[in-house]
Order: sequence, then C-alpha cells, then structure tokens
Amino acid sequence: MKKNFLLLAMLTFMWNISAQEKVAWLSFEKAVELNKKNPKPFLIDIYADWCGWCKKMDRDTYANPIIADYINKNYHPVKMDGEGKKPITYKEYTFKYKSEGRSGYHELTALLMNGKLSYPMTIILSKEEKLLDRIPGYLPPKKMEMVLAYFIRKDRKTKKWGEFSKNFKSNIQE
Repeated sequence: MKKNFLLLAMLTFMWNISAQEKVAWLSFEKAVELNKKNPKPFLIDIYADWCGWCKKMDRDTYANPIIADYINKNYHPVKMDGEGKKPITYKEYTFKYKSEGRSGYHELTALLMNGKLSYPMTIILSKEEKLLDRIPGYLPPKKMEMVLAYFIRKDRKTKKWGEFSKNFKSNIQE
C-alpha cells in the first residue's frame, strides 16, 4: 500500500513539473481579455505551419523549462498562425484572412509584422497593448531569455539593449 501511494505521489509530482514546463499559449482574444484583469506585456509568436525555423523554435526555445516558466509568469503568451483563417476582432475592427496567390496571410499578423511576412516573428506588446518590438527569425533559448528579461524591466527606457545584453547573466545551462 505504501509503495503504491509513493508511486502515485511521485507520478503526480512529475506530471505537475512537466505541466509547468510548457508555455500556456492563449488566443489573441483571450490574452486581451485577461490583460484587462491582470495587465502584463504580450509575447506573440507568429508562425507558419510550413516554417522549419518555427518548429525548431517550438522544440528548442519554447520547450525549454526556464523559458516556458518565465513566459508564463511575466507575459500573456500568444501563438498566432500568420496564415490563419479565423477572423479576429480587436478594437472594434475584424481582421481577416486575405488570399493572395496560392497562399495568403492574416491581416492582424501582417499589421503586427509591419507587412514583412517573415517567420518566425516574435512581437512584444506592452501591457497597454502598444508595440514595443518586432524580432524576426529564430531565437535560441539564451537569446530569448535575454529578450524576455529586457522587456519586463522598468529601466528599459533608460538602459539600452547593448548595455543590458553585456551584463546579462543567463540561467540556462548548455
């Protein structure tokens, strides 16, 4: 009986740890709704289904337990398909999918990306839902950790990226 209880306790503990290691992705609409009650910056991962670098970023960066935990605690994490077909209403405007040739794009992701449809793209919005930065391309875990830490700092406006990045100490071991 004791062995069964111990085994069950260990499995529950391990399941809880692994559940905490994943980014709790939200829809854009849900993040906006949650931001009204609990204001936090937004981390928006814009991807495409066919994008190999997007898959690598999911596998290497977002699956890293330190990154996932940091995002879940400090950001409203949003994952958006740059070619998604579901309409999204934001600030009284409905953004839709636009067909172009053999593919297309979603109007909201194109707006967030400033028309540069390059995947993956990491968008950081303030808790007031204002654009802070667009970061194109794959971000390895240590670089993502630095980006995440920089954008939640209160002294971000006075401490420039170069100075911050020189002094940044990562929690990620290689």
